[in-house]
Amino acid sequence: MINNLLDILSYQNIYLIANWGVIPFWLLLIILPNHGVTNFFVQSIIAPMLLAAAYGFVAYNIFLEGNTLDSFELYSGLDGLYSMFASELFLLVFWIHFLAISLFLGAWISRDSQRYLVPRFFVIVSLVFTYFTGPVGLLIYWFIRIFFAKKISFND
Repeated sequence: MINNLLDILSYQNIYLIANWGVIPFWLLLIILPNHGVTNFFVQSIIAPMLLAAAYGFVAYNIFLEGNTLDSFELYSGLDGLYSMFASELFLLVFWIHFLAISLFLGAWISRDSQRYLVPRFFVIVSLVFTYFTGPVGLLIYWFIRIFFAKKISFND
């Protein structure tokens, strides 16, 4: 049974499951932001924990293959980053990282927009940009939020 599970958890399948698996969470944030299902699955720790489990599994496999510090060239320049991302495992672990952080950010935008009564249209635009571009979506939301919160605050 364990071998069957490990066969299913190929890196390609983990990528596909994580990539397609976050879409229902994003749709809940966009379509049903105040629904109990959204609060339970997206606004809780469930989605980040699922992505963290995948991240941990891939990171553990990086460790098992002995690619830990020798291949970790993140801070040595763009050439080092390029060579690091040439590894399927490092690329996958960073993609899962991006998915988790972006979804966390989308959930925060959704909660924060309810506090300041930001119209849904602007929230949806911000969420779509956050899904595709991460920080750019946050920047767009922050500029929109200024008008509805009537203040500029860097630490809310």
